[in-house]
Order: sequence, then structure tokens, then C-alpha cells
Amino acid sequence: MATSTPFSVSCITSQARLLYKQNPKQPSHNTTLSLFGHKSSICNNPLRYNNGVFSPLVMKPKRAHVGASVKAQWNTRSIEVLDKQHIPVSLAKYVFDLSEKFIKEKGSFTIVLSGDSVKYLKMLVEPPYINTIQWSKWHVFWADEKAVPKTHLDSNYKFAYDRFISKVPIPMNVNTIDDALSADIAADVYEIGIKIKVDSKVIASSPNTRLPKFDLMLLDMGPEGQLAGLFPGNPALTETRKWVTAVKNAPSPPPERITLTLPVINASSNIAMVVTGAGKANAVVNALGEGQQGDEKMPIQLVSPEGEMKWFLDKGAGSLYLNRS
Repeated sequence: MATSTPFSVSCITSQARLLYKQNPKQPSHNTTLSLFGHKSSICNNPLRYNNGVFSPLVMKPKRAHVGASVKAQWNTRSIEVLDKQHIPVSLAKYVFDLSEKFIKEKGSFTIVLSGDSVKYLKMLVEPPYINTIQWSKWHVFWADEKAVPKTHLDSNYKFAYDRFISKVPIPMNVNTIDDALSADIAADVYEIGIKIKVDSKVIASSPNTRLPKFDLMLLDMGPEGQLAGLFPGNPALTETRKWVTAVKNAPSPPPERITLTLPVINASSNIAMVVTGAGKANAVVNALGEGQQGDEKMPIQLVSPEGEMKWFLDKGAGSLYLNRS
């Protein structure tokens, strides 16, 4: 990577590594954490939590016809089904508005990236957004990363750098996961780095749980309902004490990863879920409470954010839900 890269890259290593070396076995934090073209739109169903069990509250969405679109919303959750080529347009406006809002309110914007959803940010690095966004006030983090070098084709950092970060014209604050460490230590160091950002007020703190409250978490979802580095049946899914944890034996290569935990995801002010492809239609319909419900919940069904959640689906991903609605 060239030394003239137009952004500030931090592996959250210097101060965080020092703190880790001083007390590598320290508990995460002194708090108890709890679980975390035709166009149309549909609504996500909320989840009820009772005695350790999540179950969907089945609600009929309110629908409004706007031109060629059908839009629906349930309280703080909404979902849009768009032609795939229109997702970047809608997502860019959504992210830009949030960026302006949080920078005006607190002087910075914290965004968490993950997986393929990053490629749908491409409109932000084109006019008019590229020249109007206050990039220097952006603080970029990752929801998950593979335990590979940053130059590896599987690296989430490389994916985001090639398609988005490298195209930003002025410095951003980019906080990467240290690829020189083992997955376990890298997770601990990244968590300490996030704690430092919370203490310095760069990242907000949830008044309910004292967890880091990122302004926007941009996620995608796999065909089994997996998100970030959280897979069905993997122990990382049930981690409630740590903010960042290592993933072992992931069902797809590479087997070791680093991920934010579910409590941190659920503490977000905003979650944007970008899902495309007919192969994910079953997971979408089950996540929205319209499909067959098994005893074991998919990771996506455990997402219940403190703030707002918006889904951006293409017609393939939203097809089964639209057929049943």
C-alpha cells in the first residue's frame, strides 16, 4: 500500500497493545452485557425476548404506495426491496443523511463495515456526495475480519479499501484489526482500542447498557442468516461479556476470524442490512417472521437494535416475503 494513502489508518495497536500487555486477562469492562424496474418495500418484524428465548412479534406492516414503490414501516424498522442497481442510490442517500446528522450533533460519524455490503457504497465516492461529505470526521471500523494479512484476497479490509476507502479524496480515520496478531489477541486488542475511542467520546456509549454505540453498522447477511462473524451454532454467537471475540472453526474458509459480538451490534444507533440474491430469500423470510420457525434461531433473528434498523433488499432476496405478503 502506498505511503501517500489519503486517509489515516490505525490498527488500534500502540496504546491498545500497551494496555493489553499490562493486563492481558482483564475483564472486558465492569458491566454486565446483555444480548445483543419495479420497487417495493416491506417491514421487519420485531423480536420479543422472554426467559432467554427470542420470538418474532408478527405485525402487519403499514404500506404506502409512492409512485412505482410500495413502502412499509413498523416503528423503527423498515425494509426496501429494489432493483439491484438502485440499492447504491438509496443507500448513499441514507448514509449521507446519517453522516450529516451525527456530525452536526457530536462532531463525528462512526461507521462499521462488513463484507459485501461495502460495494454498495460506491455512489458516495461519486458526485455530488464525494465533494460534500465531511470525510475527515468519519471514523471507520470493522464488524468482522478474517485472520489473514491485509493484502490477502479474503481480507475484509482489502475489499473495503479497493472498492471504497482508496477512492475517498481526503483523510478518514480508519481503524483496522491488527493482522500481525493471532485471532484471540487481535480481538482483545481491537476491543481495548474501541474502549479508548468510547472514553474519548469518538464512539458514543449506550445509556442502557454502557456498550459502544456506533452511529451506523453496515452489515450483510449470508444464506443461513449469519452476519458479521456470527454463524449458527458457533460459540461466538452466544458471547455476551466481550465486545470483540475470536471465531474458531467458521463453516467457510478461512476458519479463524475476529468479530464484534451480538450485544455490540444490538447497541447500534442504526443498522443497515444489505442483502442481495435469491439464494438468501429463505433466510430473509424467516428473519422477518414469515417463514418456518425452527427451535434454533438464526443469528439475524437475534438482532434487536436499540436504534433503527433498515433493510435494503434486491428483488431476489425479497422475493419470498413479497410472495407471502
